[in-house]
Amino acid sequence: MSTNEKKKALVAGGLGVIGRNLVEYLAQQPDWEVLGLSRRAAPDGTPGVHLQVDLLDPADARARLGGLEGVTHVFHAAYQEHDDPHALVDANLGMLRNLVEAVSPSPSLRRVVLYEGAKYYGAHLGAFATPAREDDPRHMPPNFYYDMQDWLLGTAAGRPWDAVVLRPDVVCGFAIGNPMNLAMVIAVYASISKALGLPLRFPGTATCYGKLAQVTDAAQLARGSVWAATEGRGGEAYNLTNGDVFRWYQAWHAIARWFDMEVGEPQTIPLAQFMADKAPLWQSLVQRHGLQPVPYDQIAAWGFGDFIFRCDWDVISSTTRIRQAGFHDVVDSTQMFLRLFDEFRTRKVIP
Repeated sequence: MSTNEKKKALVAGGLGVIGRNLVEYLAQQPDWEVLGLSRRAAPDGTPGVHLQVDLLDPADARARLGGLEGVTHVFHAAYQEHDDPHALVDANLGMLRNLVEAVSPSPSLRRVVLYEGAKYYGAHLGAFATPAREDDPRHMPPNFYYDMQDWLLGTAAGRPWDAVVLRPDVVCGFAIGNPMNLAMVIAVYASISKALGLPLRFPGTATCYGKLAQVTDAAQLARGSVWAATEGRGGEAYNLTNGDVFRWYQAWHAIARWFDMEVGEPQTIPLAQFMADKAPLWQSLVQRHGLQPVPYDQIAAWGFGDFIFRCDWDVISSTTRIRQAGFHDVVDSTQMFLRLFDEFRTRKVIP
């Protein structure tokens, strides 16, 4: 397919931090038509066109997606959290299978792009070989990424469409009610700390504070997704992060300056526990500053912050493969955080 030919995309997980930003980006491209898919209805003001569908229900997926015409690309960013690893596999593989089986009979389909992450390399289990490369050995399963990738690549074999896997890590962008949006966790934590007259203390471990970390700008990922859909090699997996690494203490000082706060020494607290009672304080900030009335339990995923800020090991993915293949974008991660805070403030999400 020519890069100038009109393309039609379905973006599963269209309200998440990956999907929302991808829908917004594709909607601005003259050669793309895009439809975001999500189980919940899109709030007023959400960019792009969205369709409500339950991908966990194969009948609903077939009914709502099977009749769509002209779909050329599917981007699968849908995700459902489960504490039980086997339930995690069942739910996330199920959504992928139901989506692809509903759409793949279309003769226009050319490629499915699947998003994974550094958990593919065992980043959630402890120290792993870094920088992680796409062909590194897998860890002991279960790992829902393994099941999803194996099923997708196996299903694509011999079909007129193929698949590409992207592995971003800690995607940061504008999205509300998303379980994995670290930029929003930091912004809300800093805003509450400031309201309490506290310095900005890193809430994770002192070891993590000094380890190398990586993140992925959702805007960078949107550009890379278009590259993967049109120029990436079918059947291949590519790490896609900002292309830089940083230590949290370096970024933390810049973040504190943006919020006009002093930096305190790291103080390890479980955010999920210590932030649980801050809803009244947050509500007062919403009223005082005229912020969007987002429910407090949807504004930040404290458990995700606890996970990231307790990684006492380097988390680095090699981006050599994707650069050699032709995607060369690089983002300064610290500047990305500051830009996102500007956006959160402009959109009246933080004071």
